[in-house]
Amino acid sequence: MAIAKAERLMNLALCLLGTRRPLSKRELRESIEAYLEAGSDDSFNRMFERDKDDLRELGLVIETVESLDGEIGYLARRDSNRLPPITLDAEEAAALGLAAKVWQQARLAGAASGALQKLRAAGLPEDVDPYGAHSALEPRIPVHEAAFEPLMLACRDRRPVVFDYRKATAARPESRNVEPWALECWRGHWYLAGFDRDRGAERVFRLSRITGRVRSRSGSYTAEVPDVVTVRETVASWAGEIADRSARIRLRTGAGYPLRAKATAVRELGDGWDELDIPYGHGLDAWLVEFGPDVVVLEPAELRADVVDRLRAVAKG
Repeated sequence: MAIAKAERLMNLALCLLGTRRPLSKRELRESIEAYLEAGSDDSFNRMFERDKDDLRELGLVIETVESLDGEIGYLARRDSNRLPPITLDAEEAAALGLAAKVWQQARLAGAASGALQKLRAAGLPEDVDPYGAHSALEPRIPVHEAAFEPLMLACRDRRPVVFDYRKATAARPESRNVEPWALECWRGHWYLAGFDRDRGAERVFRLSRITGRVRSRSGSYTAEVPDVVTVRETVASWAGEIADRSARIRLRTGAGYPLRAKATAVRELGDGWDELDIPYGHGLDAWLVEFGPDVVVLEPAELRADVVDRLRAVAKG
């Protein structure tokens, strides 16, 4: 579900749950910003009816009440929408406590701390170690990139952004005009998926390659936001994780651990070099370039040519 719609449904639910008397469509429209921006009355009515049906499908009990003057109003009584008491066993409480402790940085640290307090109130004892048998581990989602927080807010608020981005094979960064969709962490790195306006297509950006400040832009999105944004699958494909071929490379001894971890076979050649068989798909050429003189592609020939072309492009830059 798109964030904008989720926020609209949440605002409608809060209005209906927070009122002591039925609210008319007019009052709800004046209270919820998204409804004020709906345009015509017909557009608002269609949006409101869809939202009401969606909330009911999610389990919210919404009453329709007719006043003495014939006006229709809506409310969701708290006693009709109260959840049963939450009971957690020790394993469930520990698992939720662990999840709440993952976020330790930026704006999310406060929310995670509050969630952990609520979990303790719901059944996580003070003396229960959320890490269980793995207390030596310190689970975190790293957020070191300065671009993370402004991009997180831009994704939430559906605001276009502009930033300078340096590709792995480029000597200098280029300006990117992006409609951000989603952020996701994959193998220790944060990635942004969104619509690149200048290229007219979906793109995924690694946050560590964003240079300078992320600048917000006014205006609405020009491309439809997909219901499901496959950030990890896209990055995995570009990184060669979805493999349908095999490459043979020479790798300097003691270098390129990520490549060694992917290798299906490693042979010592002597003179400071090893030979590796690497399963790969789309994007391995860009990854190999990052290892510079520590990697030599032996075969296939087309992969070797792609790597050479990328290195020449960097040298010319």
